[in-house]
Amino acid sequence: MDNHGIARVARTARTEEQRQQDLDKIQKYKQLDDAIRDKTSRHAYDDPTLFPLTSKLLRLNPEYYTIWNVRRRCLTSGLLSRPSAGSWPSTASPSTSPSATTNPSSAVSSSSSSAAIPPNPASLTTGKSGTTADVESAVDSTDADSEILRSELAFTVPLLLEFPKCYWIWKYRKWILEQAILRLPRPLASNVWEGELALVYKMLVKDRRNFHAWGYRRYLVARLESADLLGRSLVEDEFAYTTKMIRGDLSNFSAWHNRSRLMFRLLDERGADDEARAAFLDTELNLVQEALNVGPEDQSLWYYHRYLISQVIGSKGMPTITPNLTDGRKISYLEQECEFIRDLLQDFPDIKWPYEALLEYALALRKLRPGIKGEEQEDDPNFWLGKLRKLDAMQTGRWNDVERDIERQLADSII
Repeated sequence: MDNHGIARVARTARTEEQRQQDLDKIQKYKQLDDAIRDKTSRHAYDDPTLFPLTSKLLRLNPEYYTIWNVRRRCLTSGLLSRPSAGSWPSTASPSTSPSATTNPSSAVSSSSSSAAIPPNPASLTTGKSGTTADVESAVDSTDADSEILRSELAFTVPLLLEFPKCYWIWKYRKWILEQAILRLPRPLASNVWEGELALVYKMLVKDRRNFHAWGYRRYLVARLESADLLGRSLVEDEFAYTTKMIRGDLSNFSAWHNRSRLMFRLLDERGADDEARAAFLDTELNLVQEALNVGPEDQSLWYYHRYLISQVIGSKGMPTITPNLTDGRKISYLEQECEFIRDLLQDFPDIKWPYEALLEYALALRKLRPGIKGEEQEDDPNFWLGKLRKLDAMQTGRWNDVERDIERQLADSII
């Protein structure tokens, strides 16, 4: 049986040598855990031997979230310098900021450095007189913090490559990046955050559907746009990025989803008038039609198509990208898309997604033209419901619910 395209391999009995190796690993793991627990029970977070122990244990098990918290405490207990007054973080770890990193290739090459204790900026002499020595000390502390934070980002890169869907690695990177904002000058912090886009790009090349990486990218971009960092919109760049990802994989649901979330801001920032918005809608419909001609069985494409049509139809109290379409224009769009789908069914009659779309669009047409029944069977939503009942007979209960909902909506439209 296949699981996401990867065939399961039958298990074979372990040899005695393999069993002994596993026992040795378990013993090593327990010794590391016991050593860390001993030091944390005494709150010895400034113990110079504790930080390297966390590196060793996290390489064995990055899912051990308590050890990530210990590592944070080690950093804030002396490895990092104290931020300026008013920006010192509380004992709770900041977890609401985006992430950034250094160039991934250089990060991987230096990842082993986190096994040792980074230089302690707290040991630097801090002047209080405002002299040149004070300035030099502050610069030294900033440089040391920058080195430590970049080293920490580098430490997590090989872990992410091996465990790309581990929540705790992604959360730790976010925390480190927040520290960059707290402790580094804005230009330097911005540089660190922008570099993180390169890492996310590599992660999404490796696995285009990694929802952790997609969520991380959204978070990263939102923070980069804030006044703390770049302070400018990245919506055009991100929209272009979704196009690139879709061209590489039509089934990339996350890319289509990101696209739908960006289009409102995109049009607002462009200052698009009604004509420009209609042209944008036409372009998007053409894009998804091209994709459906290639992959009509792809559910993510139909979701995006139906989302675009929802922007045509509109819903009371909900904003749309084309808010001023007349009923005549809406009917024209619906008829055009219904015709496209019926043509598609000529070659692909056994896929259920087109029938669901036609049912939805036929119902919308009936509501836009209350009291007017089409002459063709295809104008009746119940005609497409009948097709779905035959094609997917196992979901009888669902289709019964749909039938009742059709009756209710048609009755409401007449009233």
